[in-house]
Amino acid sequence: MITQKPFFRKWLTFRYLKKALKRLVPLALVIYLSTIWPIVGIVAGIFFLGGLLDVLRNSTRNLSTFDRYFAGNGVLTWVLSPVNLFLDFLCLPYWNKGVYRLDQLPQGHQAEIQKLIEAAHSRNLIQMLESKMEGKKRGMIFFKWYGKNIPTSVDMPEYHEKYKYIRTIGVSIFNKRSSTGLHYGPLRITLRVLYNINTIEDPNVYIQVGHHVHRWKDQKLFIFDDTLQHKSINESDGMRYCLFVDMLRPAPVPFILDVILTGVRLIMTPFRAIFYGHWSFIK
Repeated sequence: MITQKPFFRKWLTFRYLKKALKRLVPLALVIYLSTIWPIVGIVAGIFFLGGLLDVLRNSTRNLSTFDRYFAGNGVLTWVLSPVNLFLDFLCLPYWNKGVYRLDQLPQGHQAEIQKLIEAAHSRNLIQMLESKMEGKKRGMIFFKWYGKNIPTSVDMPEYHEKYKYIRTIGVSIFNKRSSTGLHYGPLRITLRVLYNINTIEDPNVYIQVGHHVHRWKDQKLFIFDDTLQHKSINESDGMRYCLFVDMLRPAPVPFILDVILTGVRLIMTPFRAIFYGHWSFIK
């Protein structure tokens, strides 16, 4: 053990040095370019202020939150912060609550969510998916992605219907002792709707959004803004099957959001596998 300590210290030093350089080099480059082209400094300042307004929406405001947002897996959310703030404006007077109860959504949104839930139980969706998870840590199946139907071997015709508000329908499956790290979603065009299909009694299966901890044993349905920092945890010895749904945010003119979402789908389709790189896709 003694001989390993110098190596461990060197590895730790290199790790933190690499982390520091990753953050300082881009900052130094922006400062340098700002001395040559002042417009660079103005644009950087706008993005920084937009990002600051955006990240302060998180109830957990510690160093890790800011580090992840500005220099970790939240960088894309930061880059898109001006767009997200503009989307918040477009959705007024429907103020973004961050975490929602079902009865806080308009009736049309509620009805579509209820239809998906009823179909999951009436067709015994879990039974159809159980055999497809062998050897997989985390699985994901999409029936609809950003409004486009995805062919699957699982027969769920209700999930291929056209909906007014729902745009993505899938199921995320966590095997036992499987969790995600803290992360941010990129865009606030939609709300994330999760419904735990199977019954869970273990309190160690939950989703955390900031200070809010939602345990699936207490309530099967959870609706939130996924551009807030969050993580999903399954520290039980059982499986967790969750409906994974994105639906257009309540807005006075949902057509505008739908047009934006269609454009995002066309751009993101080639990169979908990157965003779900830690998942096994189920057909």
